[in-house]
Amino acid sequence: MNPNVILPGVFLAALFLISSEAPYIKATNVVCESKNKSWAVFHYCRLKAYSRNKTSVNINATLLHPANNIMVKMVRMVKKLSGYKPFLFDVTVDACLFMRKKHNPVIKMFYNFIKDLSTLNHTCPYEGLQVLSDYHTAKFPVPLPPGDYGVLMDFIFDGKKQLYVNTYVLHL
Repeated sequence: MNPNVILPGVFLAALFLISSEAPYIKATNVVCESKNKSWAVFHYCRLKAYSRNKTSVNINATLLHPANNIMVKMVRMVKKLSGYKPFLFDVTVDACLFMRKKHNPVIKMFYNFIKDLSTLNHTCPYEGLQVLSDYHTAKFPVPLPPGDYGVLMDFIFDGKKQLYVNTYVLHL
C-alpha cells in the first residue's frame, strides 16, 4: 500500500470521528439573581424536564426602569475539571451596540441560540417583562469536547452590576 494515500485517509477518518459527535447540549442548572431589586426582579428562573435527556431553560424577569446603557460581561465559559476551570473566553460587550451591529462573533453565536425564543431581540431601551422560554437545544458551530460547561454572565446597567445569569450544561 502507498503510505501517501493511507496516512491522509487515516487522518480524515479520525477527524470525521472526532467532529461527528452530537453537538447538542442538555441544561443541568440555571441560577439567576438580581443584585439590585429596584432595577430588576426575577419571577422565575428554572429548568423544565421533558425527558431524561431533554430539559428546557425558562427565565422570566422584569426590568423596572428603562435600561439604555447595558454591558454584558460573559465572565467566562468554564469547564468542570476538578471544579469549574476557565475555558475559551472572557468577553465584555456593549449590548445596545451589539443589537444594532452584531459585530462580536462569540456573542453572536450565543445570541443566535436564543433570538427566536426570547424577547431580547430588539435594540435598547429594555424595560418591562423580558422572557426566555423553552430553550432546550444548541448546535455549536465548532466541535467542543464532551463535558460539563458553565456560561457565567453579568449584566451591568449604567456601570453597576445589576444581575447575573449562570447557565450550566452537559455537552453530549
